[in-house]
Amino acid sequence: MNASNLENLLNLNWSLLKQALPSFERSLAKCRDIDFSPPISFETEEALDALSSKFSRVSDIYTQKVIKTLLFLLREDAPTFLDRMNLCEKLGIISSAEELIAIRDLRNIIAHEYLSENLVEIYREIIQLSHNLIKSIALTDKFLSNRKFNILQ
Repeated sequence: MNASNLENLLNLNWSLLKQALPSFERSLAKCRDIDFSPPISFETEEALDALSSKFSRVSDIYTQKVIKTLLFLLREDAPTFLDRMNLCEKLGIISSAEELIAIRDLRNIIAHEYLSENLVEIYREIIQLSHNLIKSIALTDKFLSNRKFNILQ
């Protein structure tokens, strides 16, 4: 794939991320101050489920689409997720590989979690790591701007 096609793909992926971000941030604001003392109401559980879904979507678009495409465009070879995150930290695309690895691990737990007794802890971790995800996206935005990529804002 040539550089022009990769830039177009990055633009498309960045646009998908920017479309998903406002709803994710609204869900986070809604869930930020939830009292997790039992019993948790149905409405609260629905709000947390929505946040969980949006967290997974935003983290997938960001790590699996935006970051991968950006590294291809930069002609950097990082075959595994861990390699990509460490390289991104080194290049200043993200502030912490460890944070993004934790976000990806949590996303994988969400995708495979069926035991309701662990949900409260998962929801708490989603709220905590959501701030790191938003911070990483903002840093990537700054990286793209500084490198003068033609990304639609």
